[in-house]
Amino acid sequence: MAFYKERKLWNEKIEAMSKDEMRALQLKRLKKQVAYNYKNSPFYKNKFEVVSAKPEDIKSFKDFSRIPLMTKDEHRRAQEESIEKYGNPYDLLACAPREKIIRINSTSGTTGMPTLYTLTQHDVDVVNEMHARKYWRAGIRPGDVMIQALSLSMFTGGLPLSQGIQNMGACVVPVGIEGGTKRVLDFIRLTAPVAIIATPSFGQYMIEKCPELTGKKAEDLGLKWFFCAGEPGGGNPEVRKMLANGFGAKVFDHTGGGHAFHGISCDEPPEHFSGMHFVSEDHCLLELIDPKTKENIEIEQGAIGEMVFTFLDWEGGPFMRYALGDILQVNTEPCRCGMPGITFKIIGRADDMLIIKGVNVYPEAIKTAIFKFRPEVTGLFRIMLDRPGPTVTPPLKIKIEYGEGLPEKDLPALEEKMSSYFKEEVRIGPQFEWVPPDTIPREMKKTKLIEIRGEKSMK
Repeated sequence: MAFYKERKLWNEKIEAMSKDEMRALQLKRLKKQVAYNYKNSPFYKNKFEVVSAKPEDIKSFKDFSRIPLMTKDEHRRAQEESIEKYGNPYDLLACAPREKIIRINSTSGTTGMPTLYTLTQHDVDVVNEMHARKYWRAGIRPGDVMIQALSLSMFTGGLPLSQGIQNMGACVVPVGIEGGTKRVLDFIRLTAPVAIIATPSFGQYMIEKCPELTGKKAEDLGLKWFFCAGEPGGGNPEVRKMLANGFGAKVFDHTGGGHAFHGISCDEPPEHFSGMHFVSEDHCLLELIDPKTKENIEIEQGAIGEMVFTFLDWEGGPFMRYALGDILQVNTEPCRCGMPGITFKIIGRADDMLIIKGVNVYPEAIKTAIFKFRPEVTGLFRIMLDRPGPTVTPPLKIKIEYGEGLPEKDLPALEEKMSSYFKEEVRIGPQFEWVPPDTIPREMKKTKLIEIRGEKSMK
């Protein structure tokens, strides 16, 4: 056990590599990967043919940036074409023969057809390794019990996450959230976990409902770690403080399910957020592009751009120059926590950005501002649009719950304070639609913050 406590990194040989050593490893693996993709996938071969390139032409990262981007919409179209041609959604994209593919994961599909990830045993081993790296950095060790309170279906944060926990020797309780809040709380009582993995919005809901369902506060559950996943919020200082205080736990934001892009935040006070350490550079090449022009942006201190990733040393469905839509800010300077590697913040999604009188606003910035006023507000809100963005005719309408016990007569004064704060900090003047506590549905899965009036589905 002393050995476990002394070792700070799960895989010191890889994770402690210098920048130059890592870039050399990435280029070596990239050259091998593009040759593999070209040979085994009609979809990827076409990507090369569009720019009249061959794998042997890729001698540098700059050469590789010539290859056309892949988007989520293109991914879905390829799946549909594959169904028509081959009777399944993955033969067109997958590079490994069918007999080697042992698992198919998918996204949640909240914005359309789920996108699928095909994995061989080698790929599953890589995913398990990445989860082990993340939780080890956070302080989880063999023998620790962790409640997995995300979906247990094909979602990339379901089975892959549970297996990754097991891979590092910790004990996972894969209760999921399909059975509801009471079932999650029952298994916390039965199994005495030290950590929980859940969406931040479900964490907030647990804090609210715990006294009613268990007779005690969430801080008395014995949880020492809260790992945020599945939605934004884990990097929001106000959300972090709410979770840290509500559970009496350390709060970590982390990303990465059944694929190759993985990161986890530092062990730092909830009011601070330095970003997430990129722990999978040896299996994932990261690029940044301008969301509008799609031109490459140099990865340097403070750079902001749309994330593009390429899987390295991957067999099943090795995504290549995939533009997922997440907007990242990168920090290349040494982190004050002492852990190696670059850090990044996910500051929004390209398709969630709203433009109000020339001001670019992401829903997460609105959430940050609203949480500043808890407990006068519950923190629950929806952005109400008459039509899909990004351009919004002002004022931006926000449906928001006022806090438990706040008299309605006090709402004008609260609204005046909030309006002033929004104008100064967010640079917009929203119109608030006040509703009583418990009016807005509590989400156990991914919370949708934008609602189009007249539509049943939310973006």
